[in-house]
Amino acid sequence: MLAELSRKMKQLMCLLIWFFLLEAPAFEIPTNGLPEFTEYGDLVELAPAKFQFVTDNRRYQRSLSEEESGERMENVDQVTLYSYKVQSTITSRMANTIIQSKLVNNSPQPQDVVFDVQIPKGAFISNFSMTVDGTTFTSTIKEKTVGRALYSQARAKGKTAGLLRSRALDMENFKTEVNIRPGAKVQFELHYQEVKWRKLGSYEHRLHLLPGRLAKHLEVDVWIVEPQGMRFLHVPDTFEGHFDGVPVISKGPQKAHVSFRPTVAQQRKCPNCSETAVDGELVVMYDVHREEKAGELEVFNGYFVHFFAPENLDPIPKNILFVIDVSGSMWGIKMKQTVEAMKTILDDLRAEDQFSVVDFNHNVRTWRNDLVSATKTQIADAKKYIEKIQPSGGTNINEALLRAIFILNEANNLGLLDPNSVSLIILVSDGDPTVGELKLSKIQKNVKQNMQDNISLFSLGIGFDVDYDFLKRLSNDNRGIAQRIYGNQDTSSQLKKFYNQVSTPLLRNVQFSYPHTSVTDVTQNSFHNYFGGSEIVVAGKFDPAKLQQLGGIITATSASTDLVLETLAQMDDLEDFLSKDKHADPDFTRKLWAYLTVNQLLAERSVTPPLRHRRSLAPTAATKRKITKTILQMSLEHHIVTPLSAMVIENAAGDERMLADSPPQDISCCSGALYYGSKVAPGSIPSWASPSPTPTALSLVAGPPMEATPPSHVIRVENDPHFIIYLPKSQKNICFNIDSEPGKILNLVSDPESGILVNGQLIGAKKPQDGKLSTYFGKLGFYFQSEDMKIEVSTENITISHGSHTSILSWSDTARVMNSRVVVSVNKEKTVTLTLDKEMSFSILLHRVWKKHPVNVDFLGIYIPPTNKFSPKAHGLIGQFMHEPKIYISNERPGKDPKKPEASMEVKGQKLTVTRGLQKDYRMDIVLGTDVPCWFVHNSGKGFIDGYYKDYFVPQLYSFLK
Repeated sequence: MLAELSRKMKQLMCLLIWFFLLEAPAFEIPTNGLPEFTEYGDLVELAPAKFQFVTDNRRYQRSLSEEESGERMENVDQVTLYSYKVQSTITSRMANTIIQSKLVNNSPQPQDVVFDVQIPKGAFISNFSMTVDGTTFTSTIKEKTVGRALYSQARAKGKTAGLLRSRALDMENFKTEVNIRPGAKVQFELHYQEVKWRKLGSYEHRLHLLPGRLAKHLEVDVWIVEPQGMRFLHVPDTFEGHFDGVPVISKGPQKAHVSFRPTVAQQRKCPNCSETAVDGELVVMYDVHREEKAGELEVFNGYFVHFFAPENLDPIPKNILFVIDVSGSMWGIKMKQTVEAMKTILDDLRAEDQFSVVDFNHNVRTWRNDLVSATKTQIADAKKYIEKIQPSGGTNINEALLRAIFILNEANNLGLLDPNSVSLIILVSDGDPTVGELKLSKIQKNVKQNMQDNISLFSLGIGFDVDYDFLKRLSNDNRGIAQRIYGNQDTSSQLKKFYNQVSTPLLRNVQFSYPHTSVTDVTQNSFHNYFGGSEIVVAGKFDPAKLQQLGGIITATSASTDLVLETLAQMDDLEDFLSKDKHADPDFTRKLWAYLTVNQLLAERSVTPPLRHRRSLAPTAATKRKITKTILQMSLEHHIVTPLSAMVIENAAGDERMLADSPPQDISCCSGALYYGSKVAPGSIPSWASPSPTPTALSLVAGPPMEATPPSHVIRVENDPHFIIYLPKSQKNICFNIDSEPGKILNLVSDPESGILVNGQLIGAKKPQDGKLSTYFGKLGFYFQSEDMKIEVSTENITISHGSHTSILSWSDTARVMNSRVVVSVNKEKTVTLTLDKEMSFSILLHRVWKKHPVNVDFLGIYIPPTNKFSPKAHGLIGQFMHEPKIYISNERPGKDPKKPEASMEVKGQKLTVTRGLQKDYRMDIVLGTDVPCWFVHNSGKGFIDGYYKDYFVPQLYSFLK
């Protein structure tokens, strides 16, 4: 009998394997997709127990848990994320990244599936493909106007899906949404390229992981191939310790592999959570050997790339202002480590250096009002001053920076600075401005206008909640760089390392020459020739038939000496090395040359704002046209999306298209800033901006909300929840009530054609009264698809999601958030008003009750003035009445209640009995309300609304009505 059972089990196993193989082709990766994830056999595997800082000649034991085998997945949102894979291959600092996502709709209803990816700003998208329920979409690069014309043609046929993108400081958002039928599968795949620049003594590769839900298979692999040899590899912990032990790091002399593959259990935010904790950046930092020679010349396939990043140069005298945040949020370990690091940095100052210390909270203080020489006495006194700091109060960044700038400017104007010295401001902070000037754009403008050309500003952001984008903008505007230190890292050692790198001497008069007639189309990118690890990269073409050996000569001036360096390329060695490694990109020299060339040409054709005025780098219109033509040719030849080109994604028939459109060049100092003022709760709004396809940025300003006399005739939903539908043509109010369960989400407006959605989620009273549990709207969700904006209004706060960025307002705020089409106006503890195109508005009223009330809870009311701006396809419990039905009310007669007469109402071919009564409008009187007479339709509006009220249930707060 046991033998028979064993035979049947084997038969069942074979049947399951056969079934899986039948299903497998639906998940086949396109021919341009990810290769198999395999590991190097010759790498040293390092312990996964911690995020490692890895130097050469270190060996650890691996103990990766395999607990995931056989683990069952949940259906989250009825859509299963089958796999989420990211692979980056970096060959000589040229990075190619592929992000792939596969999902299955397990629900009995069609579902919206979103592919949302953040890529580094400056990266070039090179390919995108997707397969939706058997239909494959592939991409081609077109000139921007041609691409938009093709997209418009498909859109006119009503068979398109728009590919949205937004802009931030250092990330761009690539997003598309498709609707798939029950049981269908969808696969997305995006490719992009970027060059790694050396900053703060290392190269940094960031992957923003955003699967959105638990993934059955989540695999992230970073392969690094550096012929120059790797000096160190570091994977900092950027997930607050949640994935401690997950990354597996393998490193050899010239190769490295970082594998991040959390199991489903490890992905969960908590042991019983269905939400994923994978929402953040995986960061890989490394550097190459450069002690023996500061220049590296690599030649391959008719292109060469020349790296120049010298070290150990003679120090330059420095004039340094340390600007330290000592507000209350720095209390504790942050301040302690900052003080210890500052004491060490002060010990590193040389006798020829000058310095002072500015510390600030809501006030600004200076240790010395002038720069002083770094003598032993002055350093000891500065240490005593720093040790006595007690963090407290707010954050006045604007005044602190202006004070530091004034000290340096005055010293320079009085001739007190060595002409061969360099001047630096080093800002250390962990938060947003909360006192003084609060507009981030105004702070940037103030700093830039007052900063002389010989001063560089460096910023160090401490903690997970720091407004790092703002600090980067400050530094980028003023010839410096920013660095982020996460709250779970050693602030002291990181701050010391940051200082050591930013004090690296600046190179001057750097020139490259290649004494070979066969070298053509040389492109030099010298943008990164600044403090913090100068690196200059040159790329060009050559004729292999005419060249036996390529050499380059570099001349440069440092603090005290002239450098002359001659470098020869190791052509045969490089070719042999790359041919033996399947993860090495043999095309990296061509890609890097194209990347540098396109970026240089874009800079030459743009209008850039220098320190004091604007000037065009393209001297004539003819030159600009020639540059534009070259950029377009390179975009098409190298298959990359630039600000002058677009990626058209279409099916084989060519009648369904999407458009991946690169953002316009950001030439303003403050683009992407979020503006807010003194009445906004400090720290409640992270700095973000994400304009829609129009160039106008989203902004938030302080001051009174937009208020006007409320229109007398509106559609209202109040209390339990009572719907009051005003019909303008009939000039009548029709009412009905919805009795449902707490947690249910009702669709109020669903207009897929105009992309407008309003849903409301019910909450219940604390306990039933008279055998009935009252329900109210506790949360309202608004979605404006064309703006990629979602607004969630609850009784606690107002959350604005714009693209991938999220901001939170409190009901205690009084403010106004604006972009080109949408205005969100908050009237403290009263109303939120959403206005679209100045023609369509939604008002949300907050009802507060006594917290200890035995029954009642806080809830929301919503008011919508009638409008003709919705499309004919608009529906929902409210949306269906935007196109007014004809009603006839007759035979008015006494009802059971003498105060409530009855009547007959004919609507939509049905005859209903309605009751005359009063409902409340609370806009003018939040306590007592104003009586609104209306005809009440019984049985949850049956006969007046289309179908049954349960037909208007939706699964998510941002789900359109099916």
